[in-house]
Amino acid sequence: MTTAPRLEIRQISRSFDGRRVVDDVSLSIQPGQVTCLLGPSGCGKSTTLRIIAGVERQDSGEVLVDGQLISDGVHAVPPEGRGIGLMFQDFALFPHLSVMGNVAFGLSDKSKARARVEELLARVGMSRHIDRFPHELSGGEQQRVALARALAPRPHIMLMDEPFSGLDDRLRDDIRDETLAVLKAEETAVLLVTHEPGEAMRMADEIALMRDGRIVQRGAPYHIYNAPADRAAAAFFSDINVIPGKVQGALTETPFGQFLAPGVPDGTEVDIVIRPQHLKIDFDRHGRGPNPTPQDGTPARAVVERARFMGSESLVEFRMDFDGSALKALVPSVFLPKVGTPLWLMIRRDRCFVFPRAS
Repeated sequence: MTTAPRLEIRQISRSFDGRRVVDDVSLSIQPGQVTCLLGPSGCGKSTTLRIIAGVERQDSGEVLVDGQLISDGVHAVPPEGRGIGLMFQDFALFPHLSVMGNVAFGLSDKSKARARVEELLARVGMSRHIDRFPHELSGGEQQRVALARALAPRPHIMLMDEPFSGLDDRLRDDIRDETLAVLKAEETAVLLVTHEPGEAMRMADEIALMRDGRIVQRGAPYHIYNAPADRAAAAFFSDINVIPGKVQGALTETPFGQFLAPGVPDGTEVDIVIRPQHLKIDFDRHGRGPNPTPQDGTPARAVVERARFMGSESLVEFRMDFDGSALKALVPSVFLPKVGTPLWLMIRRDRCFVFPRAS
């Protein structure tokens, strides 16, 4: 017997002033699963979240909770009847209520409220603050209280719109991990909206990459990162190097040797994409570099333009001899060659992506 997803949206679309902001978006989330809707600002993420929450009405498409239709663009269950919790950038705690009052606010059974509040505050490490007020708490403490308040009514679904963006970097990772542990323990289906790839990779079981109102790729973080759908998808997760080429006989000739381009028509201009951490560097031997290999191809000579230590790695920028183009390499630990040093670069074939060039 197949169990219905905890949350499912089918072909949701929404336009404002004739502009399609959300365009035929579909996804499903199981209990205990964290799905991240990832994309740049203005791509339709938050509008999708608002439609699911019921504070925005879609033009077409359906929203279902546990297999039950709650909104189809014509008829809609009101937000308070959807069993959905909400967390936003602004924690929106009630300033006149204590931590106890804030967390208990949405509980209908007041006789059991104290026990539920104490249970949740213990989970988020806020038990000793139960009688304090929001203005007496730090940003991280307020976020923990907001999480406890959102979870208090035992929502089946939690919608989170960049809830960690207001926290200091040092706090953010700890708070994310704590939040994830609590949500998993509650078997809550989570839809997290963010524009930060690192946050999506850290928290999500599945990432739905969104661009111009559409989901362009969906999958596990490892798959999205290592098998991007196109050049823009690769570039969203990290810096990239791009080497142009043209296909002839399913091969692209470059100064780094030939690259396979199966299924791409002859004459097609392509971009060969490789991340800086996958460039290999070797020393110059009186104008000669290392021998070509099947894995790394043909080496190409470059001159160092800049080198910076980034903490756990070094970023080295090169100017290529063959066409004057710029390439970047990330090297573990400390590697700071002087400006003007000639070095040889090689490109790992198994770490390259070949994409037809966008028009």
